[in-house]
Amino acid sequence: MPEGHSVHRIARQFSLHFVGHATAVSSPQGRFAEGASRIDGHTMVAAKAVGKQMFLEFDNGLWLRVHLGLYGAWDFAGDITADATTASANGRMGQTNQRGTVPQGVMDQDAAEDSNASIGAPRRTRLRMAEQEKLESPIDSFPPQPIGAVRVRILTDAAVADLRGPTACEVLTAEEVDRAIAKLGPDPQVDKGKKAEQRFVSVVLKKPTPIALLLMDQSVVSGIGNVYRAELLFRARLNPFTPGKLLAEETVRALWKDWSYLLGVGVKTGQMLTMDKLGKADYLKALAHRDDRHWVYHRTGLPCRVCGTNIAMEELGGRKLYWCPKDQA
Repeated sequence: MPEGHSVHRIARQFSLHFVGHATAVSSPQGRFAEGASRIDGHTMVAAKAVGKQMFLEFDNGLWLRVHLGLYGAWDFAGDITADATTASANGRMGQTNQRGTVPQGVMDQDAAEDSNASIGAPRRTRLRMAEQEKLESPIDSFPPQPIGAVRVRILTDAAVADLRGPTACEVLTAEEVDRAIAKLGPDPQVDKGKKAEQRFVSVVLKKPTPIALLLMDQSVVSGIGNVYRAELLFRARLNPFTPGKLLAEETVRALWKDWSYLLGVGVKTGQMLTMDKLGKADYLKALAHRDDRHWVYHRTGLPCRVCGTNIAMEELGGRKLYWCPKDQA
């Protein structure tokens, strides 16, 4: 399932290439024909992500809410960028040497959660964005024919976005959007002040629920999925089964600050990169391969990178939890 950083990156594609443009909205699959007709022909005026949900606003006061869930994905095609996170004010992207940028050719697409195959100005190409980002072959004509069961197609004069397999896809009023967002926990990319931190801390410290479950509860904090959950808990050297109400307040505040940091890294690089202070060679390896990117996630039975104890795995809340029995005792 795409975690919070992926959805923010998708929203930025819409902000860069669709906001301000009149759109033709359709449902090639037919399952969303009525909803598509309500926003067809209108200009997109805003795109924002909150946690794992994305909201697209149109000039008639209606919004499209999308939750990709386990199997959803957006395919972008046309004059788009491979990475919309560092676009300049004029709408173009230049080459950059900042830490987090992936040199062309470094990325192992099959091993990456979310990959940038190239960075540059908009080009007529196809880009799939979900749990992984995959830059595909250039397109020969525009718009390309829909491929597969496309729930929603959003088309401008230069770009197209096709949605497949979402858990949720609905047209909402502004009031309904407000109610949907109010049910979500704070998202550090959206809620940047102390108020959001305090909201998270206050909720966690009241709960008898294990912290490993609280971090996955989108009403407690937005955007954390299975990868970030395991990595945050290891980075804090925190026992996953500790009830929230038994944690020290400073521990919970540190979790929020670390999530804010890791989410920012994920939005910037397109990957759930959770290992810090890497040398240049190790950093490039981590960008290129999932196996070199994480402390404990998906490493069942392998030695802990810190103490050498075999990493454990257990089902919790229907998801696989990874942790080090020694460092997180």
